Amino acid sequence: MTLELPDDSPAHDLPWIITVGPLDDDEDWEPVVCGPYERPHALALAEAIVADDELMAVVEPLLPRVSVDEIRAEIAEAQRGAAEALAAEDDFDDDLADDEDEDAFEDGNPPGAGAASSFPRPPHPPGPEEIRAGFARIAARLASTA
Repeated sequence: MTLELPDDSPAHDLPWIITVGPLDDDEDWEPVVCGPYERPHALALAEAIVADDELMAVVEPLLPRVSVDEIRAEIAEAQRGAAEALAAEDDFDDDLADDEDEDAFEDGNPPGAGAASSFPRPPHPPGPEEIRAGFARIAARLASTA
């Protein structure tokens, strides 16, 4: 799982982390957080990790915040987003319960299930040298914005 970003998004240049955890809620182990990586490296590594195992990987940008107020604002934004998503999910569930027309599901596929995914396929998993070079680029970007 990752954010879908427009091609010109400044978030592409942020350092990214991978959080790998159990796919099944019954498994009892703490997720592992790795990074920072450049976004293409993070996507490729995450895909390689989950390809052979029943794991979930979340790829997300590190948000460099330099004050308590900035961090609190980010937390408030995340909480607002979660509340809105929950409200939208509740509305969707209500609409689904009200909908008695099940023709779209007769073929066993929900609407849109056959559509091609817009998720870009990342390149091959980067090697240690590529990752170290990415670390250096991230460190240089972070140092230049300080």
